[in-house]
Amino acid sequence: MDINDTADISPDRNRPASIQSVDRALEVLEILARHGEGGVSDIADTLGVHKSTISRLVSVLEGRGFVEQVADRGKYRLGFTIVRLAGATMATRDLGRESRDIAGPLAEAVGETVNLAILDSGRAVNVTEANGSPGISLRTWVGQSCPAHATSSGKVLLAALDDTRLDMAVGTTLERFTASTIGDLDALRAELGDIRRRGWAHAREELEEGLTAVAAPIRDHTGDVVAALSISGPTFRMSDDRLPTLSAEAVDAADAISVRLGHRA
Repeated sequence: MDINDTADISPDRNRPASIQSVDRALEVLEILARHGEGGVSDIADTLGVHKSTISRLVSVLEGRGFVEQVADRGKYRLGFTIVRLAGATMATRDLGRESRDIAGPLAEAVGETVNLAILDSGRAVNVTEANGSPGISLRTWVGQSCPAHATSSGKVLLAALDDTRLDMAVGTTLERFTASTIGDLDALRAELGDIRRRGWAHAREELEEGLTAVAAPIRDHTGDVVAALSISGPTFRMSDDRLPTLSAEAVDAADAISVRLGHRA
């Protein structure tokens, strides 16, 4: 059903029909949440609208996975999409709390800055931070949004996307920030493939000169990558011979947070 298909809906005078359709669809979900399941006729009676209206709304919700039909009973219940969205919301809300006891000690152990980042519109947004010692970092990255292709966290998050979502996230051109920034889409795709295989990413002076970082994925209870944990510091301390150790530390810490979010390998 097109959301504007509201022939038998009588909207309030000051309310566009499309908005009322959305409102009624949400009411359908609330009814199913309260009662566990319900038939089209039952829902229509509860809302006081025509059965055909509810039938069309339920058909759209079913097509998107928000509701599912109970086998051989002609009734509906909430679908897996609701569970997935709820899980994603809780994972994000719980991320800071569940990572605090892991990110702090890790930062102290390695003597560098530890950040957790999420992906938002093709950019890596840092949501939490822990410093190795007072004064170890001259600035905070919390709240900062960085181009994903130029950061270790961002590349970990991009590596979790399928081709369609990756194209949407990075667009058709990649901005260069330093001589080391990946500016070619094919080169980026190749590196993302390497990241998937080894399980971690690194960025050496790709966002700014003198800054190097490694990162690993954090997964939720569904196995989806919901965040990335990074260890960053000045390049002179993040030397090539130190990266394997730091990357292993990042992977272990990210895995520990993933377990707290309900992930089981």
